[in-house]
This record gives sequence, C-alpha cells and structure tokens, in this order.
Amino acid sequence: MDLCIAGKWALVCGASKGLGFGCAQALVREGVNVVINARNADALHAAASQLIAESEAAASAGGQKLPQAKVLAVAADITTAEGRAAVFSVEGGPGRDFDIVVTNAGGPPTGDFRDWDRDAWIRAVDANMLTPIALIQATVDGMAARGFGRIVNITSSAVKAPIDILGLSNGARSGLTGFVAGVARSRIAARGVTINNLLPGKFDTDRLAATVTAAAGKTGQRVEDVRQAQQAQIPAGRYGTAQEFGAICAFLCSQHAAYITGQNVLADGGAYPGTF
Repeated sequence: MDLCIAGKWALVCGASKGLGFGCAQALVREGVNVVINARNADALHAAASQLIAESEAAASAGGQKLPQAKVLAVAADITTAEGRAAVFSVEGGPGRDFDIVVTNAGGPPTGDFRDWDRDAWIRAVDANMLTPIALIQATVDGMAARGFGRIVNITSSAVKAPIDILGLSNGARSGLTGFVAGVARSRIAARGVTINNLLPGKFDTDRLAATVTAAAGKTGQRVEDVRQAQQAQIPAGRYGTAQEFGAICAFLCSQHAAYITGQNVLADGGAYPGTF
C-alpha cells in the first residue's frame, strides 16, 4: 500500500538503533526524506549509511516507483536547546518545516522512588516530557499552515500499565500523554495535523537485552532462561521487532491515518490484559 508520503521530510529522534531506527527505516522505504538524530555520532553515521543503501534499493526496486530519500544525520543531544537548534539548522534540511516528527528519548533508569532526588526527576521530565513538547511547539504551526503534519511520540506501554520500578518513566511519560490528549484535539486537528503516542511493549532491542542481562544477574538465571520466561508471558509468544514497530509508526505518519489523532497506540503482542 502506498502511504502517500514520499518526498516529505521527517525528523526521527533516537534513530541510531532500536525502535527509532526502525521508524526511520520504514519511512525511508516509503521515499520520505529523513533527518536522523542521536547522541552517539559513530552509531548514528553507521545508521545513516544503512538507510542510504536501503533508500537506493527502494528507489530502484520494481513496481511502485519511489524517489530516493535524502538522509541527513545530526549527532546532538535533542534534550537541549542547542541540540534542537542543530537539527533545525542542518545543511540541506527543511529547517523547522518538517512534515513528520517522531520524538524518542531513552527511558530514565529503573529503581525505587525513595532514592530519586529532584535532579533525577527533572532529568526524566526534561527528556521524556518537555523535549517532545518543545519539538511539537517548534513544528506544529508550520504543519498546520501547510495542511499536513504527523507527530508520533514513542512512549511506553508503562503509560497504560505502570510498573513500580519505572516510576520516573511512568510519571514523565504520563505527563506527555496528558498534554497530547489536549493539544491533539485543538484547532490543529481540522488543519491536517495529527499527534499520537506509540506505546511499545517488549521489543528485541539493545535496551531490552541490557534489562534482561541485569535481571539474569540479580536472579542467578541464564539470560536465555529470562528471555524465554518473558516471551512466554506475551500472548504473541515472542518479542516484537524494530521493523514491526517502524511499520506501525509509518502508517500513523501516512495520509491514510488522517482520522487518527490523540490516541495511545499500544504495540505489545497482547501483553496488556485490559479491555480499555
């Protein structure tokens, strides 16, 4: 299915690997020009090289003819004003005139809420609530003026089913969720702009591997045993892949998803047991 977004410009944060990379990959395959951002320059430029190769392959593939996507990489801390300025001023980019913005920041550390001081909370809120809001502020009016815009915030399934050791994430991401619920239903909704949150459950990424390794170390189990036990609790019987996640993101960014806004789209293989 043609998502009808070829030639548009997207900003994808945290795109050097994992879910962010999966989103950038899916968009590039649709002919979308992307500015990818992450803090690690080496990993980011390696990701850019892979995306360029995939764009060339997609553009030359038979059947649906797509333009070759441009891929620009900006290594910067998007949670800072300086990092956002670098993204918006990259040579060859669209400035602030992005058609698609995918916000994404690594989750704050796990732990006991009794151990978190004010600085820990500020870091979590800054990365997982205030930075996405700043990116929305910087781009949404331009989207509305042009009559098209898609903003997808990668949050967490913990927004839907909070986990006690993820209190920093629960709090900061829930704050973003409340903000989006209001702004997505404001006047921008009638001007072709949608804002949605995409909530990942357990996906087979480096971050999950690190948490599994940590869990194995604490319990004395083998890493593979922990992985199998976790996957057995997921109705789908496995972890998700970054490519699957990216495909969902790309659809939310498509012309076909124009009637979906202000939603929390849960991708967790059926792990959440609730009705609503």
